[in-house]
Amino acid sequence: MRFSRLGIFALLISTVLVSANCSQYNRIMSRKNLVDGSEAYKARKFAVAEDLFRQAAARDPEGATVEGRTAQLFLARTLHSEYIGNRQVKEKADEAISEYQKALKVDKNDQSSYKAIASLLENLQRPDDWQKLVTERANTADIMPQYRAEALTALAVKQNNCATEISDTEATKKTVKVDNKDVFQFVKPADPAQFAKLQGCVAEGNKLIEQSVGLEPEAVKNAMSVNIKSLSDEELKKTNDLLNIFESARSYRASLVVQAMRLAEMEGRTADQARLKTEADAAKAQYNELRDVNRNFTTEIEARVAALTAEAKANANAAP
Repeated sequence: MRFSRLGIFALLISTVLVSANCSQYNRIMSRKNLVDGSEAYKARKFAVAEDLFRQAAARDPEGATVEGRTAQLFLARTLHSEYIGNRQVKEKADEAISEYQKALKVDKNDQSSYKAIASLLENLQRPDDWQKLVTERANTADIMPQYRAEALTALAVKQNNCATEISDTEATKKTVKVDNKDVFQFVKPADPAQFAKLQGCVAEGNKLIEQSVGLEPEAVKNAMSVNIKSLSDEELKKTNDLLNIFESARSYRASLVVQAMRLAEMEGRTADQARLKTEADAAKAQYNELRDVNRNFTTEIEARVAALTAEAKANANAAP
């Protein structure tokens, strides 16, 4: 005899009502909402999913249970998706941020929720709020070092972009002949305010990126000597994620040293320009080294995924 899904659920609820208290009943109902909401979300029925997740979250607004915390996170993601589908409904984005913040209160190292908030703030064009969020994360001692480094790099990227917008223009980047070869020569912008801004962006950017690189763990420095084949899938993914963070940090470190070199050339500081050229070359080499190592990890992950896919396909073809 086959039981319907509704029948099984009704039996479960009746059992709970007899043997359990209201709190347990609420958890059972929340689980049903989470399951049904997830199915609606996958079907892109976001309004339905939002309503179901909202019901589940309302039963545990403090997020004291796993069901309550899951509902808050699922509601945040659904609201986020609704906003991405229609950028005019900014109230969805604001509420998504609020729900993501609840998840961060439970787990400060929830990188997914943090990144979602940062992305929404940028989409909403709230640079001051973005700066506050990322700066706090970079300076919070009990955040995992690699996540602090990622935040520091994000802040440094803003300064690098600021410097590039000033130094990489036709007004400041001249083509000249040296030994019959075309090379770039960097000159001060005509506006003193722009030059002062460039100086500030270069100084702040280099300070931030040095802090980021300074958090690089031994696992990154020694990644070249790791036997990739011996790692479990989980270890492989974890190391790859870690390398991605510091590959980016090393890349922007090289870029910001180049910006400092350009600034030295503009100011006629020849000795500093030569020194910074050597530092930039070294930083580029360090970045290239880590990039190549990380590619090996990525290649291994892709190979394992391809093998699993091929095996699943072969099993499916072999099935009667």
